[in-house]
Amino acid sequence: MEVRATSVEPSGIAFASGAGRWLLTVAVAGSGMAFLDGTVVNVALPDIGRDFDASTSALQWILNGYLLTLASLILLGGSLGDRYGRRRIFVFGIGIFTAASLLCAVAPSAEFLVGARLLQGIGGALLTHGSLAIIEASFRPADRARAIGAWSGLGGVATALGPLLGGYLIGAISWRAIFLINLPIGIFVAWAATEHVPETRDPTAGGRIDLLGASLAAIGLAGTTYALIEAPGQGASAAVLIGAIGGLLALVAFFATERRSPNPMLPLEIFSSRQFSAANAVTFVVYAALGGFFFLLVSFLQISMDYTPIEAGAASLPVTLLMLLFSARAGALAQRIGARIPLTVGPLVIAVGLLMLTQMDPGVSYLTGLLPGILVFGLGLTLVVAPVTATVLAAADMRHSGIASGVNNAVARVAGLLAVAVLPVAVGLTGDDFYDPGKMTDGFHMAMVLCAVLSALGGGLAWLTIEPGVLHPEPEPGGDTPERLAEDYSCALNGPPLRPGREAECT
Repeated sequence: MEVRATSVEPSGIAFASGAGRWLLTVAVAGSGMAFLDGTVVNVALPDIGRDFDASTSALQWILNGYLLTLASLILLGGSLGDRYGRRRIFVFGIGIFTAASLLCAVAPSAEFLVGARLLQGIGGALLTHGSLAIIEASFRPADRARAIGAWSGLGGVATALGPLLGGYLIGAISWRAIFLINLPIGIFVAWAATEHVPETRDPTAGGRIDLLGASLAAIGLAGTTYALIEAPGQGASAAVLIGAIGGLLALVAFFATERRSPNPMLPLEIFSSRQFSAANAVTFVVYAALGGFFFLLVSFLQISMDYTPIEAGAASLPVTLLMLLFSARAGALAQRIGARIPLTVGPLVIAVGLLMLTQMDPGVSYLTGLLPGILVFGLGLTLVVAPVTATVLAAADMRHSGIASGVNNAVARVAGLLAVAVLPVAVGLTGDDFYDPGKMTDGFHMAMVLCAVLSALGGGLAWLTIEPGVLHPEPEPGGDTPERLAEDYSCALNGPPLRPGREAECT
């Protein structure tokens, strides 16, 4: 059945209907592009660096360019969808992401690729939030949890296949192929969304869009990131000082603007909840460790361990499989025993796994050297993702549930951005040292120790700040329980899941 309506029937779309299958296909395929891109670029970094003779700082910018605009604009993307139509903004995001992917594929230089990645992040900010917002707004209440669970599970499959597919394309064709694959997917999703997805919007959305806040956030993150990445090579140059001072001033201005704005992108009152602030602090510290780990692992395996791209991409597959199998169960466990214990034990287990990886040296086999640490790391991660998301949503006021998940996701992205900017400098992988097998091995070992310390700090922070009873089993008025919220999600390696709002009247 073709759906061209500009609004959704009051009862919503049934999950098992033809319209429901089309809607889910569009949402999964659209967000799947962003999930794939978030995992395959790390695998391609050594090949990109060799092709462009790129320095470590250029590789950092190739990753951080995307994270910069994504983290800055992901909250704005939700506001635009509510105001101008979720399908419209989603399709617009797909268009930007697809066009930017083409620019990435034909990039003649590292600088051009960084610019294209910045553009890609803008598209990602619009489509990632939009895909789940469409599901939440379009399916009937009784089917929303099932639809979101399917979206999450299929998204997890895309995340799992990303490194394998990327590694194959890099080895068989070129790193450029990992961006070209987005073109047919993007064209299909844009067409299918226009033909088969109903338009929805929030009739209560009013006031001005907070473009000033979004601009200040982007400038602030860009300036501070520039200073962190470029300072090792340029020292206290005028450009670095301008970036650092200008970025910090822009961030101060951002918070001042959000405090005064009648319709802020980030309502600061949301942080009045101690548990919400605590859960986001834990997210920041732990996801900084995760960002550093995923940034360096596949490059270390290719440069120092002589893995092929597909072998390096497949090396962390057990982590994704563990997430798919056990994240929902971890959310249910947190519901029964409280969030404090999982959010304390999980980061500590992650730290143990990271320390085990410091034993990896050239010549050590995957089964005895890498796999044990990867499995321990993955088990720890399953204890963190669903409980921290459920805690964030449970701690926020119900009217802020949509913005709460967006804030948590943005916090994780910023943490990863800063980790990618700082970690290579901290472990001595600057300039051309990134491509030296011996220096990469030493740097990777030191980086895993630092990431383990960060993760352990996250566990300690959770023990001191997270209250055992923050996840309550009773449904909130018009909402779902934190347990059901946690079980909606199965995999999120790059950032916590996004959820526009709690479900209403689920039966």
